[in-house]
Amino acid sequence: MNLKSLIPLGSAFAAVMMVASYTPAAAEDEFTESHLNAAREVVAVTDSLSTFDDILPLLAEQTRTLFIQSDPSRTQEVIDVTNEVALQLAAKRGDLNGIIYEVWARRFTEEELRELAVFYQSPLGAKLTKNGPTITALSIGAARQWQDAISTEMVSLVREELDKRAAAPAAE
Repeated sequence: MNLKSLIPLGSAFAAVMMVASYTPAAAEDEFTESHLNAAREVVAVTDSLSTFDDILPLLAEQTRTLFIQSDPSRTQEVIDVTNEVALQLAAKRGDLNGIIYEVWARRFTEEELRELAVFYQSPLGAKLTKNGPTITALSIGAARQWQDAISTEMVSLVREELDKRAAAPAAE
């Protein structure tokens, strides 16, 4: 893994944290246990938490690299300590999960969450869960290709028009 591969993951984590921390005070109401359970069920059937499974291992790798680069003579010690700390911090994963459950609970009623769970447990919902990340990645790729093509075309057309206008006064 390199730093470039961490940026999307870090961005996703930052987005979740921002959503969770910047919700209006009126939306910070307490949720019933059944409402949170409904959110948990949807999160589970949509496999929404797996997106964040690599956060701690990637942070541990970054931390190891940082400390090893600054003091290579302590490589094994850095590896051991980083692994110990990562294992300690793994217990905090439940905090992130709880935030994600609340994000879902804030945006859907308990009944809507139950309906979503039923849908995602259906064959079509399971297919959407399985193919959703691929569809999203391909869609983003297509949008980037389209953007690049349109950008090239726009620059070309603007240059062509500017050249025409620059040549027009000279022709008079």
